[in-house]
Order: sequence, then C-alpha cells, then structure tokens
Amino acid sequence: MSNSENIRYWQQQIACENDEKAFSELFRHFYDRLLYFAVQYVYTREAAEEIVSDVFVKIWNRRKELDKIANLEVYLFVAVKNHSLNYLEQYSALRIAPLSDDSGLSQLTNPIDPERTMEWKEILFKMDQEVGRLPDQCRRVFKLIKEEGFKYKDVAEILNISPRTVETQLFRAMKRLNEVIGPYITNRLKPKNKNPDSL
Repeated sequence: MSNSENIRYWQQQIACENDEKAFSELFRHFYDRLLYFAVQYVYTREAAEEIVSDVFVKIWNRRKELDKIANLEVYLFVAVKNHSLNYLEQYSALRIAPLSDDSGLSQLTNPIDPERTMEWKEILFKMDQEVGRLPDQCRRVFKLIKEEGFKYKDVAEILNISPRTVETQLFRAMKRLNEVIGPYITNRLKPKNKNPDSL
C-alpha cells in the first residue's frame, strides 16, 4: 500500500473498529515529524512531546469522527500548530532560545565523492544554521515544503495563510539561502588546481 493508502486504512480501522494497533501505527508514522514541527514553535522537546501526545489523545477520544477527515496528514499538522500556539499563549514567559538540532540536512553526505564528504557536511551544517535564522513563518514554509514535501495548498492550510503567501515566503527563504550559501559552496567546492606540467 502507498503512504496515503496506509493512512486511510489506519483512519478507517480506528474510526470503525476501535483498532488500537492501527492507532499505534498511525502514532509511530507521524510522531517524529509532528514533534519536529512543534519544536519550531515551542523550542523545547519536552513541550513538543506534550503537545503531540495531547493531539493524539484527542484523536483517540474523538475516533468516531476520524473517518470524516479528508486529509488526516494536514489535519494533524494543523492540530499541532494550534496546540503549539495555545501553549505559547499560556507559557510565553517561559520561551527560551531554539535548541540546536542534529537531524535534517546536516546528516547528509556526498557518497559520490568521499573526499568531499566533510566539505558537504560543513555546507549542509551552515545551511541548517541559515534556515534556523530565517523569520519564523519563512522557516516553517521552507521546512514544510522542502523537508516534509507538502504542496503549497497544504502548507497554506496548515499555517492558515494564502497559497500566494506560501509562494512569497518560500521565494524569500530560497533567495536568502542562495545569497548566503551560494558563495560559500562556490568557495568550498572549487575544483582542485591541477599542475599543467603533470599532464
């Protein structure tokens, strides 16, 4: 079954059969992604874990209505965003600086040329840093599209903004990253100079 077929199957099993195994599968499938998304709002893993768990508890408590949801993936991201915003309203005084995250782009390497693996890691680490410096909405749009693979209309629904705004924010993110990372890549990945006499 495809990803979307799996989600739909779990959805039906939970709604119609009270299937706890299907609920566990759904939970495992989405947990890490939703946690990573929540951290972008609340900045602490503990708070993000609490938010995601709350969302799934509510999903189970309202499981009879689950089958009516057209796009459960988008629904879950919207629910986590709303819970995160509610959390910030309640605990805004406790907000602290973002944690560094070792997941994502910085884990990538360049298998084609092993000698350049370290250079790529440095570039991708720098890109992670620059993504982290983007304005909040800009960063969320970039991550949802480039890392989560959502379409513009899905991101618009998740963040409650227009598709045009999604497009504008993504353009700004890409422009900023290109300005900062472009020259860095050019300098780091210049071809090694060859001695003409050695040819």
